[in-house]
Amino acid sequence: MTSILLTDLYQLTMAYGYWQQKTYQQPSVFHLYFRKAPFGERFALAAGLQTAIQYLENFHFEVEEIQYLASLTGYDKKRLFDESFLNHLQRIKFQCSVSAIAEGTAVLANEPLMRIEGPLLQAQLVETALLNIINFQTLVATKAARIVAAADGDAVIEFGLRRAQGADGAVSASRAAYIGGCVGTSNVLAGMLHDIPVKGTHAHSWVMAHGDELAAFRNYAAALPHNCIFLVDTYNTIEGIKKAITVGNELRAQGARLIGIRLDSGDLTALSIAARTLLDAAGMHDASIVASNDLDEYEIRRLKAAGAKINVWGVGTKLVTAYDQPALGGVYKLAALQDQNTQEWAYKIKKSEDKAKASLPGILGVNRQLDTLANTCKDTIYHTQKNKINEAEGTDLLQVIYEKGKLIYTPPTIAETRRQAMHEWQIFSGLTGVNVGLDADLQELITVISD
Repeated sequence: MTSILLTDLYQLTMAYGYWQQKTYQQPSVFHLYFRKAPFGERFALAAGLQTAIQYLENFHFEVEEIQYLASLTGYDKKRLFDESFLNHLQRIKFQCSVSAIAEGTAVLANEPLMRIEGPLLQAQLVETALLNIINFQTLVATKAARIVAAADGDAVIEFGLRRAQGADGAVSASRAAYIGGCVGTSNVLAGMLHDIPVKGTHAHSWVMAHGDELAAFRNYAAALPHNCIFLVDTYNTIEGIKKAITVGNELRAQGARLIGIRLDSGDLTALSIAARTLLDAAGMHDASIVASNDLDEYEIRRLKAAGAKINVWGVGTKLVTAYDQPALGGVYKLAALQDQNTQEWAYKIKKSEDKAKASLPGILGVNRQLDTLANTCKDTIYHTQKNKINEAEGTDLLQVIYEKGKLIYTPPTIAETRRQAMHEWQIFSGLTGVNVGLDADLQELITVISD
């Protein structure tokens, strides 16, 4: 469970300001989106919605959290928040409506992944946590899809737990990597929490803890005869492969089989070719060759182009850290406020000298017209108060998740989300034309506000 205090202090100080001004219940609209797709792609794969729902379902302040806030002081050493405000927080219940793009959907720059409508104080408070959740999982899911695409039909397993950014980052990364197309994870906690297949081999320490490599493989086979993938590079890789084959023959005599061998160092191309030759000569054509060692989509493509005989890729550090892009630049911007007396909406826009940082006003939707015959996708961001999109002309990507604080959305299973993500990646990677634009009413609204 994610605490409501997973937020920036300024969210709480702004909430206190709204409380003091008596505007904390003012209806508001915020959008969460990214300005630029990651890794040089034209799109990203949306991920993190189910985790965001779990956070919103637990939107409340525990007693100890209120007590902590009561202990905070300002620069004058006096209490930062007064008791009436803290009492309000302790009684707060989520009242916002939330619409979102389903996980596994291809999303283009500036399209709202989430639209949050509700009391200003509450819509403000959820900003940081939602950005933390959606930014990271969308980034890792997209990175995973790139790696899976490079593997070109080979299995990719996420091996990143020990290199991930903390325990929560590791679990979130495992979840997102599975959505992006990995077949499983080494992370047992992620497997339990998110119903992800867990997979693994053994460590060099297992071999080193035995008198010799052959004894290590035999003892592992005795313990787990139907789960034998031997790590063969502890001392001498070719000799390790031969010893793995010896134990593989013993397993075959017992009615089991050698699932595969794992390479974790050295010239992966030459060693995998040698391994395949030796395994095939022993009649172990179905034994997999698993490779790890600082892999990413670039290295996998290089190895495959060089003729490597690897058919399972264990990818860790460079997947769960998305090392070549440290973060997705997702933002959360106010787009509308409703006058509490007149009920009229005032649409808000962030102007900037940097045009890329200007925000969009209105209560926004996204209409998608995907033409697989023409290999094109045309997305239109539209102002829902002005333009009701005809579904016959496209699909509205934003789905209603919450209505005034009530969860009405039944999420798909993670396996279904994974299939959707892989399907979207295949389609969108092959499109010749991908475009996102603004409809005429929204463009007019921007012009009016800007003037």
